[in-house]
Amino acid sequence: MENLNQQNLRLTDTSANPAPLGLLAFGMTTVLLNLHNAGFFEMNAMIFAMGIFYGGLAQIIAGILEAKKGNSFGVTAFTSYGFFWLTLVALLVMPKLGWITASSETAIICYLILWGIFTGLLFIGTLRISKALQVVFGTLTLLFFLLALGDFTGNATIKTFTGFEGIFCGASAIYTGVGTLLNEVYQKQVFPLGIITSKK
Repeated sequence: MENLNQQNLRLTDTSANPAPLGLLAFGMTTVLLNLHNAGFFEMNAMIFAMGIFYGGLAQIIAGILEAKKGNSFGVTAFTSYGFFWLTLVALLVMPKLGWITASSETAIICYLILWGIFTGLLFIGTLRISKALQVVFGTLTLLFFLLALGDFTGNATIKTFTGFEGIFCGASAIYTGVGTLLNEVYQKQVFPLGIITSKK
């Protein structure tokens, strides 16, 4: 009787997979910012808007939805990077509005290095998930450290190269997001993601 009651209390999770939303929000925003870093266009309102509403809020929403799935990695990653985009926009906009003194170059370098370390630690988690996510988190870890190096050295070539590396990073997230979505829609492997099957 007790087992029967426990089975009746179990609820089936029929909510949608939030991972494609989070990955696409991160990927598209990252590509656009790094098109700027690569020198294709100036820093502008389009990047700020994407950073706030898609890279920021959409990823936070995806992270919250991952909590319902019981996915601690998804909650941590999407929510953290959603707030990363919001903090980045705030760092750039608040000084322009006269709300606070602009961060020093040293402070920004520390900010980027800390995010690089955080991303490197999450990369370890992707070793149990999929090869596609390994590419996303591996290139993102490198991106943060290259951004810090570019600011530290002031070398324009490093900054331009970093932009192209960031475009690749964002594109890999877009691929992973679209692949996750279409594989689910078609119920077969349309986009190879290198899903890692856990061994028990």
